[in-house]
Amino acid sequence: MSELEQQQHQQSQLHREELERMLFFEEARQRAEADHAINPEDAHVLTRWGGALLELAHFRQGVEAVEMIELAVTKFNSALKIDARKHDALWCLGNALTSQGFLFAEAEKAGEYFDEAKRCFERAVAEEPENEIYKKALEMTEKAPSLHAELQNQLAAQQRAQEAAQQYERAHSGGGNGGNGGGGGSREGGEQEDPDAFYYSMLGWSTFAVVATSWLVMMNVQAARAQT
Repeated sequence: MSELEQQQHQQSQLHREELERMLFFEEARQRAEADHAINPEDAHVLTRWGGALLELAHFRQGVEAVEMIELAVTKFNSALKIDARKHDALWCLGNALTSQGFLFAEAEKAGEYFDEAKRCFERAVAEEPENEIYKKALEMTEKAPSLHAELQNQLAAQQRAQEAAQQYERAHSGGGNGGNGGGGGSREGGEQEDPDAFYYSMLGWSTFAVVATSWLVMMNVQAARAQT
C-alpha cells in the first residue's frame, strides 16, 4: 500500500470512528431523556444527559453547538440541585463552564467562567480526592487563562494577515475605491469590518485539546457567538 493510500485509509478510519462516536452519544442522549421522563429526580440520569449533550456539541457548529453546551449546563445544575455533592456532575459542569469561557474573546469575561469551573473541579476533588481525572482537570483549568490569551494572539495575527491580503487584492484589482484612506479593516463602502466575525470564523473545529473528552468543544465553539 502506497503512502497516499495509507493516509486515505487512516482518514476513512477516523471518519468512521467519529461517526460511530456521534451515534453513540446521540443514543445516550435519547436514553437519558427517556429515563428522565420516567424519573425526573434522578441526578445520575441528568448528569448522563448533560454529558451526552456536551460530547455532541463537538459535532455541531454555530448556534447549535453553543445552545447544546448551554443545555448541558442546565442538566448538570439540575443534577446538583438534587445532589449537591455529586462529584461527576461537578466535574462535567466544570468542563462545560470551561467550554463556555472560550466562547468569549474578552479575557475578563472568559476568566469568570474559568474561575467558576475551577470551583467545580475543587469541589469534585474534595468529594473524591483520589480521582486522577478530577485532579488533572483542576490542574488544567489553572492553565486556561494563558491558553485563552495564546489563542487570542494567534487569532489577532491571522486577522492581520487576512486584512493585509485583502488590501493587497484591492490594490491590484483595479477597482480600489481608495482603500488606503479608510484604515485597515474597513470594507468597501465604509462599512467597518466586524473583528468578531473573523475571530470566530478562524476557529473552525481544529483547536481542540485539553483535559478529558468533554473539553474537546472548548475552543472551536467560539464560532457560534458570531451568529448569536
